Amino acid sequence: MTSEPGRPLPQLTLDNEFFWTSGRDGVLRICRCSDCDSYVHPPAPVCRYCHGTALAPAEVSGYATLIGFTLNERFSLPGMPAPYIVAHVALEEDPRVRLVTNAVNCAHEDLHLGMRMEVSFEQFEDVHLPMFSPAAEQPDEPAPLPEDEIAPGDYAKHVRPMIRREKFEDKVAITGIGQTKMGRRLMRSPLSLAVEACTAAVADAGLELSDIDGLATWPAGGFSGFSEGGASAVEDALGLRPTWYNGGMETFGPGGSVIAAMIAIAAGMARHVLCFRTVWEPTYGELTKKGMVRPSGARTTNPVYAYGATSAAHILGLTAQRYFAKYGGSRETLGWIALNQRANAALNPAAIYRDPLTMDDYLSARRITTPFGLYDCDVPVDASTAVIVSAAGAVGDVSSRPVYVEAVGTQIMERVDWEQSTLTHEPQVLGQSAHLWSRTSLRPSDVDVAELYDGFTINCMSWIEGMGFCGIGEAPSFLDGGKNIARDGVLPLNTHGGQLSHGRTHGMGLVHEAVTQLRGAGGERQVSGAKVAAVSTGGLATSGVMLLRSDA
Repeated sequence: MTSEPGRPLPQLTLDNEFFWTSGRDGVLRICRCSDCDSYVHPPAPVCRYCHGTALAPAEVSGYATLIGFTLNERFSLPGMPAPYIVAHVALEEDPRVRLVTNAVNCAHEDLHLGMRMEVSFEQFEDVHLPMFSPAAEQPDEPAPLPEDEIAPGDYAKHVRPMIRREKFEDKVAITGIGQTKMGRRLMRSPLSLAVEACTAAVADAGLELSDIDGLATWPAGGFSGFSEGGASAVEDALGLRPTWYNGGMETFGPGGSVIAAMIAIAAGMARHVLCFRTVWEPTYGELTKKGMVRPSGARTTNPVYAYGATSAAHILGLTAQRYFAKYGGSRETLGWIALNQRANAALNPAAIYRDPLTMDDYLSARRITTPFGLYDCDVPVDASTAVIVSAAGAVGDVSSRPVYVEAVGTQIMERVDWEQSTLTHEPQVLGQSAHLWSRTSLRPSDVDVAELYDGFTINCMSWIEGMGFCGIGEAPSFLDGGKNIARDGVLPLNTHGGQLSHGRTHGMGLVHEAVTQLRGAGGERQVSGAKVAAVSTGGLATSGVMLLRSDA
């Protein structure tokens, strides 16, 4: 079948061209290792299982098991008007191979997990996209979901032990924080936001710009709407002369700049590192509407975009569906997280959304992609946040109250590829959490406040379980109608309103709030006696988690 162009199409490479053109003869082909007979996807030059290099395209039956589906009701693309179904299937030949696709020739209500699906192909230019429909013959019982490579409760068994007892975390402290005003459409340049946040952090620490000898950011330049231009842009604007600088997407998540700064300081490369994160998606969107900026029309390197899975909401919608199927819970479970964040935001003058939110409001809100509604999703904002990491031996330079670092967790155990990763929890949560607890004698019960990444409600729930604040699959009961995550509960959560109500600061706002709480400077939202804070930044892609402590 040939369709009109319009939807995002995958970029063809030497490795993947066979996959995206295989449908010319109506046959699905997957890369297979002849040494161990494993199927490897996305296509690669080496087998991830036996490390053999004898890989070649191999025909497969085209049958798969439906392991997730979400009805997209919010996002529309050229050639792809909403609603449409984003589906996730596992191949019958090797369920470790999963494909994000579209479910076609069916209604959302006709699908259920464990259905047998059959491939067909739809042509767009030179690309033949594999699509899947319910197979004519269905098993008597739905097929079980594939098992994760590591069971969700077993990650601690796979942590790399510390090389030495000495920790780099003991050599650093966070000494300054700064943040601009949050806005839905400030119409300011991103560099001006970054400069404001950075100078505020320097002033908060009681330092001068000339004291700053390191710069770190995420994701660096080149990300429209999500960057101010990177470390080099800020260095040039402020006239700094750093002895060390760092920026890039492939690090420990949005807060990775802070962890990278710690490592650099411990290695003796810098004394005071200025870390920053700038977002300006709303203004970028407005400028795009006015024709003042033009998004690239090139093909995408992210294959799931071809199926309209252009938001993390689509991938995490699949995750939430599988969690509910395996462990229980419902939309109301996620709702308690959204309501908690809104209640905290009501006490934060800087938060974007501060009006009261009820469960009825949450459940009746506009649908985005099942099971998510409007209030399951974070709030895009224009803002910049900055944090200064200093050498522990240099805290005498500052006038602020330092916050110390107990431990960090960064180990990757789940696959970073969205299609192939952990099924029931947000990817890049369980491994990093297990790694954190291997680097400290503190336990989850010692944490006084938790600032956990909440790009979507399910992110936050995954971190609660991953961090060990309750057992795997126990979050629905642990939340107890939101009581246990309230400011006076067992685990005060996202005390500034989180990204769901305060605004999407991509994790750095969570670091800012953790430092605020440990300084006792939270005002009306302050958690009494907060001495230890857990902070997670990121997930789905790479991420990092930190355990911070007060010196008091």
